[in-house]
Amino acid sequence: MITGSPLFELRGVEFAYDDGSVALRGVGLEIYAAEKIAVIGANGSGKSSLLKILDGLLWPQRGSVRFRGEALTEASLRNPKTNAAFRSAVGFVFQNPDAQLFCPTVWDEIAFGPAQAGWAVAATDTRVREMLSLFRLESLKDRAPYHLSGGEKKRVALAAAWALEPDVLLLDEPTAALDPRSKSELLDLMLELHRRGKTLVTATHDLDIVEAIGDRLIVLGEDRRVLDSGPAETLLQNSVLLESANLIHVHTHGHAGHEHRHAHIHKPKSHDHH
Repeated sequence: MITGSPLFELRGVEFAYDDGSVALRGVGLEIYAAEKIAVIGANGSGKSSLLKILDGLLWPQRGSVRFRGEALTEASLRNPKTNAAFRSAVGFVFQNPDAQLFCPTVWDEIAFGPAQAGWAVAATDTRVREMLSLFRLESLKDRAPYHLSGGEKKRVALAAAWALEPDVLLLDEPTAALDPRSKSELLDLMLELHRRGKTLVTATHDLDIVEAIGDRLIVLGEDRRVLDSGPAETLLQNSVLLESANLIHVHTHGHAGHEHRHAHIHKPKSHDHH
């Protein structure tokens, strides 16, 4: 149940990249504590850009972003105290874990956040052990992340993002390129984090996982606007909405002299850069 003031408030957010390509147009939305939200849309609809704006990695050219009632701006995050508080409260998991993992071992990767936050060595070591256990990474603690499988890298990236136990976790296409077993393991871990009372916002175009990762959906159209927002069980039944977002396509078939329209899930293979 949504209660209290929103964690995030976006009003009229517009964003375009330096090459002029528009990523978001007039986006307005609210995200509340302990929600489990899936941001869905075809590749290129702006999902990744939206998550990066929520994480203070990109800044809109127009509109406003607020976190816990305070303006989230490039200037506000120049304040070390404000930046440290925000980075501790909001974690981000990139679509490609190789863009996130850079330390020599899995242990070092998970320890990086707490160490940067000024934790004592003993407290950092305790947290790393907890993360290794929670994410089932004990046997990999001395391995180099770049030697791991795709599913293992995703688990390390999730553990590293969770090391500071943020209130909000933003995940960009977390199950992309994973085999079925790795996908299932990762989804189980995500749901465990949500059961612990945290807010999950996941960008995906994989409709197969949407009901698991989102109680509420935010649907982005190919015009980079929010087409709709609401309960997952309602919006996933709206074939007109999903077709307009290019998440399904509808074929007309003839059977015994009668025409029938069938919806098919659209699963693009290219990555969502915008």
